[in-house]
Formats: sequence, structure tokens, C-alpha cells
Amino acid sequence: MKSKIQGLFLILVLLGCLSCDNKSNDFSDILIEENGPDQNPGPSLYFPGTNSDDWETESLEELGWNSIAEQELIDFLQEKDTKAFIILKDGKIALEEYFGTFTKDSLWYWASAGKTLTAFTVGIAQEMELLDINEKSSTYLGEGWTSAPMDKENMITIKNQLSMTSGLKDTAFDCVTADCLEYEADAGSRWAYQNGPYTLLQNVVSVAANTSFSNFFNTNLRNRIGMNGFWLSTNGLNNVYFSSARSMARFGLLNLNNGIWDGDTILGDPDYISEMKNTSQGLNKSYGYLWWLNGKESYMAPSLQVVIDEPLISNAPADTYSGLGKNDQKLYIVPSKGLVIVRMGDNTGENLLGPSSFDNALWEKIMNLIN
Repeated sequence: MKSKIQGLFLILVLLGCLSCDNKSNDFSDILIEENGPDQNPGPSLYFPGTNSDDWETESLEELGWNSIAEQELIDFLQEKDTKAFIILKDGKIALEEYFGTFTKDSLWYWASAGKTLTAFTVGIAQEMELLDINEKSSTYLGEGWTSAPMDKENMITIKNQLSMTSGLKDTAFDCVTADCLEYEADAGSRWAYQNGPYTLLQNVVSVAANTSFSNFFNTNLRNRIGMNGFWLSTNGLNNVYFSSARSMARFGLLNLNNGIWDGDTILGDPDYISEMKNTSQGLNKSYGYLWWLNGKESYMAPSLQVVIDEPLISNAPADTYSGLGKNDQKLYIVPSKGLVIVRMGDNTGENLLGPSSFDNALWEKIMNLIN
């Protein structure tokens, strides 16, 4: 009887909507109000099991892609000393190639592409109310974590660390100690790419969560989406992530689905997610919270105080956002096309810290494949 009453109630509601003043012939307004303006899901995504190595594939022919361009892409990747390359389309593997002795189980470093892992983890800590990114960094790092005058140090917030606007000198690139974290400009007034203040974000999370950063990261992110890997300092100062290419692809897929892994919300703060993937300050339009952004009117490159008036990667779709690391470690995410793309390997010839001409050259080959 209860189900019949509920059914009758639903019919009456729907009939009432058909006669509403807006004269709509469908129920899209009801659905939009329920889902909210930012929840248009698009095609459903596939997720591999968290405790399984199985991963569904989809052929280039099934996708309607240009299979003639596949070999040209593979030859280019091999020529550029690539070790692993993956393209996911809506979560399924469309292309997966390994070179030399490298396999799907081999581990490689993310370099600065791993900064994106830290940005995501800071978001988790904030959602758990362990910290607030608008707080001054010294709340967690202690007074005197820099050698800047105290009034200048107190201007630096966690958000400044996330957006590369601490105002500290970037000449001692990896420095994490007060003696070489020197004042250059007021926080928020200068964009400069450097590892030291970024690396100390992991200390912020560790203090806020009262555990090691690795333990917090593993528990709240890595293990929940089936990644492998570990953090390791390669020079005694920085902290670099090592994993398989498929683990990088898993993290990309998590971000493609806005922090939700197969129904499990890993990061559910829509404001933080939006801020992370959009311009975080007015100096480098192509930088979010440790993510590189395409489709903006200009960008700044590491080590340069110059604004370049063009998009970051002109050959890539405008909505592409990326984790970019030294020696061309790449994680690209393209929401409009449902793509996650991973490249791991050796230096392609430029030995740059993040963006390089390889991005555009690679995207030319990718676009030939997918169009």
C-alpha cells in the first residue's frame, strides 16, 4: 500500500510540473536543481578494482580513432627515451606501451608531477578540518621557519605554498631550512617556482594530522584507489614519489572524476577542487594549486620572471590540466574528452623542470591519433 501511495504521489507531482508556468515539456529543471550546476556527469567512467591488476581496454577501432597514427606516436615516444605511456579513455585503457626492459610493474619517479599528489592531500586534510589553507604557515612550521623578518614570514600562508607565491628567494631551489629560505618579496606579490616551500607543505600536513605525511597520504589517498608507490628523498631535501605508470593513471582518473573513485569520495570539497584546477593567483595564469593549466592567455615558466603571452600547450585541448615534472614526467587530464595520459621516461632533450617543447610535440601526435 505504501509503494502505491508513493507512486501516486510521484505521478501527481509530475503532472503538476507539466502544467507549470514555464511550460516546460520535460523535467530537466527538476534534475538540474537536484544535481546542482557543477555536477553534469557526462559519460560514465570505468574504474579498475582497487585490489586487482585487471584493467579493461578499448581498441582504437572501437573508439573511432585514427589507428594509422598509432605507430608514428609510438616511434616518437621511443625516439624520446620514453619508458611508459598510457592513454585512458573514460577510464579504460586505449593505449599502453612500455619500452626497453620497463614493464607495467616497473617503478619510476614522478619528479614535480608528484606535486599534484601533495596538493590533493592538502585538500583532504583541510576537508577533515585539520588545517585551513588561509592560515599562516608558521602555525604548523613554527616561527622562524624562514630567515625572513617576522612580519614578512607571517604573511606566508599555506595557500601561498600551494600557488608558488611565498615571496621567498628561489635561488636555493630545494632548500627547506631557514638559513636559505630568504625574503625576496611580500607573499602573494611574486610567482616563483621552487621546491623548498612546496616540500614543506608535507610537514604542514604531518603536523596538522599528527602523523607522518607518508602515513596520512597512504591511508587517505594511495590505498583507497589502489595505487602503489612510495615517497623518497633523492637529495636529502626534496621528497619524490615513485610508482608504476598505472598508478599515475589511477590518480589521473580520480581527478578526472573530481575526487571520487568508483563511488568512494576521496576528496569531496568542490570549492577546493575548483580552486586547485583553476588560476590560483594573478601572476601566472596557468598555475593552480601545484597543477599546470592550459587554455589561459599567458604563462610563466620555472626559473624565469617573464610572462609568455600564449597558452601553455597550444596543441592540447584548452581544458587540459597537467602534472609536469623534470625530464618530462607527464600527467595530462582532459575532461572534455575523458582522457588521462601518462608519460614516464628519461630526459627528452631539454632538461627542464616542468613544461617543455616536448608537451606540444607530443600533443601533436596525440591529436592525430584521437581525431
